Formats: sequence, structure tokens, C-alpha cells
Amino acid sequence: MTAAAALLLADLTGVAIFAASGASAAVVKRLDLFGVVFVGVVAALGGGIVRDLVIDEGSPLAFTDWRYAVTAAATAAAVFWLHPQLARLRTAVLVLDAAGLGLFTVTGTLTALAAGLPPVGACMIGMLTGIGGGLGRDLLTGEIPVVLRREIYAVAALAGAVAVVGLDRAGLAGPGALMAAALFVFVVRLIALLRHWSAPVPTDPKVGDRSAG
Repeated sequence: MTAAAALLLADLTGVAIFAASGASAAVVKRLDLFGVVFVGVVAALGGGIVRDLVIDEGSPLAFTDWRYAVTAAATAAAVFWLHPQLARLRTAVLVLDAAGLGLFTVTGTLTALAAGLPPVGACMIGMLTGIGGGLGRDLLTGEIPVVLRREIYAVAALAGAVAVVGLDRAGLAGPGALMAAALFVFVVRLIALLRHWSAPVPTDPKVGDRSAG
């Protein structure tokens, strides 16, 4: 398998995973078929569209390659029809989102590097690619976006992007190593959820006032 084919396969796998994540979140909100498919497509393609627009290498792949839209829509529709057989959808959303975060972070970083961006820029685009779909999903389903909460989310994506850049610089950016980087993001995200890891938040000023008094 060529590098281009491997990247396409990883990209479409990420599309399917994020479509399932978005559709599952929409089912929880009891949206109709169109709403479930729409949220699934936005979740699946949002990160890639952001990536392609920022890199500015022509029209986003989501609009020019039919495989992206069809994969997203078909996966979301399947989740709608099969959701009675899918137990614990909220858990499924979190697991699928973590998997999509890992895959999209890797493919976004690789695409940025292939476009000639420097390491810092490639890391930022990789992170944006990873979090873009989840951001769109949460906004459409009326949730505070995960990336804006205390949870470790964007940080996991950024760490994965840094790992991809490091592997590329070391000449080790083969399929196995890149899948390991995606798995790293996935595991960090899930552990953060299980152990309730979070980024620092401002202290409550009222607490400070009481202690001062």
C-alpha cells in the first residue's frame, strides 16, 4: 500500500468514526433522521474542512471527493437505524470521539507536513483537524464544546501532533508508527476521562475573599 493510499484509508476511517460519534450524540438528543445525518456529516467532515482551508491547497476534499461525504452520510444513517442495538450511546460517543481524535490528528499533521508547513504550524493544524469535528458536533447538539471544558482534549491532540512531527523528522513515519501515534492520543483521552484529568481552571474569587476575611 502506498503512503497516499494509507493516508486516504486513515482519513476515511476517521470520517466514519467521527460520523458515528456525531450521529450517536444526535440520537441521544432525539433528532430526526435528517438531523442525525447532518450532525454526523458535520462531525465527520468539519475537521478536514478546517485543515484544507487553512492549508489553502484548493477546495476541501470533503467537497471534491465523493467518498468523504458518502462515507459520513452512510455511517450516520446506519447509526440512526441501528441505535436500538447500540447500548450505552453516551459511552459510545466518548470512545468513538477519542478514536476519531487520534486518527484525524495524525492525518491532519501529515497533510500539513506534506504541504510544506513547518513543524509548529503542522502541529497546530493537526490539533485543529482533530478537534474540529467534535466542536461542530457539540455546538449543533447544544453542548458546551469538549475543547472548552476542563477535560484533556485539545492537549491530547497537540501531544499526538508533536509525536507525528517527531516521527517524521526521525524518518520513522511509517504506517505502524503513525497508528501508534493515533493510539497514543486515543489512550491519553480515555485515561483522562477515566481518571478525571483536567486542565487548570481559575480559582473562585469568592473563595479568596472569604479566606482574606
